[in-house]
Amino acid sequence: MLRTPFVYVALVSMVLVAVGLAAQAGRSGQGVVRVEITYGKALKDGPLDGRLLVMLSTDPGAEPRFQINDSPGTQVIAGIDVDGWRPGQPAVVDGRAVAYPLQSLDEIPPGTYTVQALLQVYETFHRADGKVVKLPMDHGEGRQWNRAPGNLYSTPQTIRVTPGGVVRISLDQVIPPVPDPPETKYIKHVRIQSEKLTKFWGRPMFLGAHVLLPAGFDDHPGARYPLVIDHGHFPYTFEGFREEPPDPDLKPVYSERFHWEGYNRTEQEQAHQLYKDWTSPGFPRFLLIQIQHANPYYDDSYAVNSANLGPYGDAINEELIPHIEQKFRGLGQGWARFMYGGSTGGWEALGVQILYPDFYNGCFAACPDPIDFRQYTVVNIYEDANAFFVEGPWRRIPRPGSRNYLGHVSTTIEAMNRLELVLGEKGRSGGQWDIWQAVYSPAGADGYPKPIFDKRTGKIDREVAAYWKEHYDLGHILRRDWATLGPKLRGKIHIYVGEADNYFLNNAVYLVEEFLKSTTDPHYDGEVDYGARAEHCWNGDHTRPNAIARLRYPQMFAPKILERILKTAPQGADVTSWRY
Repeated sequence: MLRTPFVYVALVSMVLVAVGLAAQAGRSGQGVVRVEITYGKALKDGPLDGRLLVMLSTDPGAEPRFQINDSPGTQVIAGIDVDGWRPGQPAVVDGRAVAYPLQSLDEIPPGTYTVQALLQVYETFHRADGKVVKLPMDHGEGRQWNRAPGNLYSTPQTIRVTPGGVVRISLDQVIPPVPDPPETKYIKHVRIQSEKLTKFWGRPMFLGAHVLLPAGFDDHPGARYPLVIDHGHFPYTFEGFREEPPDPDLKPVYSERFHWEGYNRTEQEQAHQLYKDWTSPGFPRFLLIQIQHANPYYDDSYAVNSANLGPYGDAINEELIPHIEQKFRGLGQGWARFMYGGSTGGWEALGVQILYPDFYNGCFAACPDPIDFRQYTVVNIYEDANAFFVEGPWRRIPRPGSRNYLGHVSTTIEAMNRLELVLGEKGRSGGQWDIWQAVYSPAGADGYPKPIFDKRTGKIDREVAAYWKEHYDLGHILRRDWATLGPKLRGKIHIYVGEADNYFLNNAVYLVEEFLKSTTDPHYDGEVDYGARAEHCWNGDHTRPNAIARLRYPQMFAPKILERILKTAPQGADVTSWRY
């Protein structure tokens, strides 16, 4: 899941009032915005396909492309598709374009704004299933529309919006390539071309990983190591590990999420603490990896096979992991492989453990994305008619999208999906709801993911929901297949979540826990634990505030993994060469 903004109800009310006034201006024929965008052949030779975005901001403190988000403080964005767009040819974004958080640019009141345009470039893929689709490709940035190398954008400019006025923008910048991350004594990088993914996508596709080597790796050439995957969002390098002490000149930055002054320094302190713990005597000696599997739909693949993304589960487990184990002396057996992660990584850890039960010996899933679709955050996709509203005979109540620990709501599911619709139709936004849909849905006749619900109305598609249930509803799969899965998963499932999770992810955990704790044939023999008033992404640590605990995943789970290995390693297994 994405990070959460925190606001108060009064602020939400102010934003709604402002939007209402802007809407009235649009209906009265005032404040109409027409933006004409061009680009030159010297910038990039065309024709180009993609999503053309226009952003208007009242805050000159940062580029508008970095001010679009799910919070009430978001600025305005509108988007259209362009196909075969040629240099010098004007593309028009006006009141007909889908916009956020307003319904249309026609609702923009007259005034002075900072404006910027950006083209999210699409590539054409000829997939192995016969579908031809146009999608944005990751270029080493983790599938971020406002940072993707090769995307075109304009230098921000100050404009005056007047009724009936025309704003002309020329795209004059190209986002540069991302440099390769440096290696150190402990951090190594791996990148391989995946045969399985290349075949599916019809073009070369790659998988990568950052490998954190154990202390003493070079001094113990005969040692072979267990492997642990730290699942999560796209990592540029190995995140949360810092060999040098915190920067004494670092300018402190306040964390609105944690109400914590200088949280950036706290992050450096905890990253350096991991270095000290990792290299200390007695700390378990593992290969710890973070995977790069960004794709045309998101910053990672959810590590499972999918009709729309391809066989990422098989590619990771059958190509990437064996390559790493061979290169870095892994033990290479299921009893010596483990996973942990939070949020998206929490779902991946649990999902992969369930779908590949013999390949791993345990998962530690913190604040996992919805693991039972009867509580798809706050939506029951099998019984509810609408994902955006709770509907009665006389009322439609918006469903909340995120909250803080006090229950203050900062956005709704409808608004979150409205932003994704602006960023890319046909599920191409790179956003959270779109990646769930891309992973879990069948491919539609047009080659794009079949929508689980209409992004404009919220109406749920029952047939798509049925497909989700049988393929990716982890709670349902456990209930359906426990007779065969149970013996393979005994002692391997551990789930942790805060009871005030910002995205209501605790709701689905309650349902899975109910099944796990009531089933005795066999009993799951694992752990499900909750943090009182804890937000996203609590990991089971009752001794520290969440702001600190979330930075200590390796220290939290390494002792549990070691205990599991010593308890379950088969007779004659190597449990000594790596314990120095």
